[in-house]
Amino acid sequence: MDRPSGRMAAQLRDVELLTDVSKHAEGSCLVKFGDTHVLCLATVETRVPPWMKNSGKGWVTAEYGMIPRSTNERMDREAARGKQSGRTQEIQRLIGRSLRSVVNLEAMGECQIRIDCDVIQADGGTRTAAITGGFVALHQAFSHMLMTGLIKNIPINDTVSAISCGIALGTPVLDLDYAEDSTADTDANFVITGRGALVEIQCTAEKDPFTEEQFAELLKLAKQGCQSLTDMQRKVLGL
Repeated sequence: MDRPSGRMAAQLRDVELLTDVSKHAEGSCLVKFGDTHVLCLATVETRVPPWMKNSGKGWVTAEYGMIPRSTNERMDREAARGKQSGRTQEIQRLIGRSLRSVVNLEAMGECQIRIDCDVIQADGGTRTAAITGGFVALHQAFSHMLMTGLIKNIPINDTVSAISCGIALGTPVLDLDYAEDSTADTDANFVITGRGALVEIQCTAEKDPFTEEQFAELLKLAKQGCQSLTDMQRKVLGL
């Protein structure tokens, strides 16, 4: 099939993980999946949420947002509307769950790391880009904690990344941009660790139901894509 971008079915967009883009944050990564650009900033706090006090555990959480002109038309800031959308809440919970899946919270002490993911340009796959870049910022934040003596070891068990897949014009394809995502028969997001373990799968038939064989092909594509992203993460982090 001919994809709108001209890519092969199993081909990622051009991906960049740019680190140290903020002089203030303890960890920072500007992640680019083609024309989708997400700024991920990590903040270290020497306290945990009230419900975790005296637990001896730390916490990793995430916030997600889209700036007003990240899309074709300007949108109002959610703060101006006074509440977050259900979509925003769903995505930031997904990011937080994904990052916590590879962290030993007991080894953090009672500290919290917040990962702020702001979409500055959207062209599909913003949540998967946020997870992939968010892990880089998280690892940098832990390195900062190690350097300043807050922790004795970096409490990360594995890497984690995420990618979108879908069935477009009857063909399973990797890393959908907006042109494909908006018309795909099936849309899926996969969160996968560096060792290939599955963290979360979101897969929905937007039109005709998909078969078990088609799902298996989507999973195969996602594993290939996430392996490439893992290699990029390890390279920029020096792992």
